[in-house]
Formats: sequence, structure tokens, C-alpha cells
Amino acid sequence: MKRTLLVASHLLVGGIGFALGIYALPILIQPQSPSMQVVERVTNNALFTASFQRDRQDSDFLHWGEGSVSISEHNIAFVGTLAPGPDYKLYLSPIYIETEVDFNKHKSEMVQIGDIDTFDRFTLPLPPELELTNYNTVIVWCETFGQFITSARFK
Repeated sequence: MKRTLLVASHLLVGGIGFALGIYALPILIQPQSPSMQVVERVTNNALFTASFQRDRQDSDFLHWGEGSVSISEHNIAFVGTLAPGPDYKLYLSPIYIETEVDFNKHKSEMVQIGDIDTFDRFTLPLPPELELTNYNTVIVWCETFGQFITSARFK
């Protein structure tokens, strides 16, 4: 009995440590965020703006984002806060998405813009051949865990 309790307690502590590591590692290894001047260049030339908000249908206390998104002719910029996590990707969608089910259902219609490595602000270049008028929603998605983080309709 004592041995079983000891093994169980070690497994529990190991599991908690593993979960905390998954949460903390992206924070510890994130690169430096782009400067506000870089972000403001995109913001000042924005064709579209939108807002990430915590109240999206599939957002929860571990998976959320809030802040402003600006889309210029050549870049997307974000200023705000994203819940930290691994392997975040930014997508553009032709239809509004706010659930994992809808994301997976329509993923083939979306375009992946790039990796998100910082959680307070970022800028990403748009592909040169992208026809921005074909899309209306920007989405942050955790590729590794198939987890919806947040979305914003920009038109």
C-alpha cells in the first residue's frame, strides 16, 4: 500500500510538472517581440482592423487572445496579449470561425500566414500572391494540440 501511494504521488507530481512545462516553455523560449515602431508601420497603413476578444465560443481560460489586429497590403500586425502556448499559427479564412469544429471543417479553404512566436505583439508578412479580398477572418490556432485560440472578423 505504501509503495502504491508513493508511486501514485510521484506520477501525479511528474504529470503536474509536465503540464507546467508545456505552459511555461513557450514563454521561456519566445524571441523578442518586434518593436512598436515596426508594428506601427503596419498599423498606420492598415487596410483592415479587427479585435481579438476573450469571449469567442471555443476560447477558454487557457486558450484566448485579446488585442488589435491590423492588416496592411503586405503585413499583419498584432498588439495585445495571447495566452502562451506552443506552435501557434496565424490563418486567414473566407468565413468567420470561432470553434475547433468549424476550423477543422473549413481548414482547406484557409491560408496559413505564418508562425506566432511571441504573445504580446507580432508582425507577419502576407504572401505576395494572396488576394486579401477573398478573406474576412484572422485566426490564431495551436497546431500541435489542435486548439482554437481566438479569431477576429476584419470585414
